[in-house]
Amino acid sequence: MSTLEKDSRSGVQSLETGMSVVRVLVNSQGPMMLRDIAQQADMPPAKAHRYLVSLIRAGLVMQDPASSHYDLGPFALSIGMAAVNRIDRIRLGLQAIAALRNSINETTALAVWASGGPVIVRWERPRRPITVNVVTGVQVDLLSSASGLVFAAWLPESQVLPLLQEELRRQPADAPQRSLAEVREQLAHIRQQGAVSVRENYFASGVQALGAPVFNFRNEITMALVVVGIAGMSDLGKDSAAMQALQQAARTLSAQLGSTHYGSPAIN
Repeated sequence: MSTLEKDSRSGVQSLETGMSVVRVLVNSQGPMMLRDIAQQADMPPAKAHRYLVSLIRAGLVMQDPASSHYDLGPFALSIGMAAVNRIDRIRLGLQAIAALRNSINETTALAVWASGGPVIVRWERPRRPITVNVVTGVQVDLLSSASGLVFAAWLPESQVLPLLQEELRRQPADAPQRSLAEVREQLAHIRQQGAVSVRENYFASGVQALGAPVFNFRNEITMALVVVGIAGMSDLGKDSAAMQALQQAARTLSAQLGSTHYGSPAIN
């Protein structure tokens, strides 16, 4: 076994010990005295105090100056809110694409952002003999997919610019060449429309798609809802009933996640 493998298995014992102190507070019913924390963490009070001092500096724990009792700190709350946001958004997103599929009888999908671009995390098959199969776990390009264009339009440009430039660099020599300025103009138009309809230059031949953004409580894009259909069999135009249903699903899901991006109760 290599030294690296040994290190990865052994971990950092002091961190694990510190987290045992945090775990005591997580499982408590409220603020605690030092002696009670030490007892439940199975360590001497002096040792527990040293860890509490470091945890306070990190924002994971706070101490009430009046009672000297300890409780979870602001950073612990931030971690918890982030975890809840991620768990709930996927669950609610899966419910949303299932309901949308039932409403329009088209293939629907849910996409999230990963380091290299959008990833399809789930898709729902419509009740019809000929459908479009979407591969779960696949990472799609920005400029040739509905989810990619949605994320490119609403994420900060600094986050997506390297990917956009790489995709533009990989344009086939025999295809019409697009400039970054043209892409920026397209993304501005998508933001203005509030969604995207891809009927040409899609990554799969004979397929068209719609995409709409879902926002979280910070009014930041957190997911994309996608509708995929077969050209000539599905009406996925920018003014179609499917587009209206998609945008309504995105508005509803965003509101469930605490977003005010679309306005409440009226849609801006």
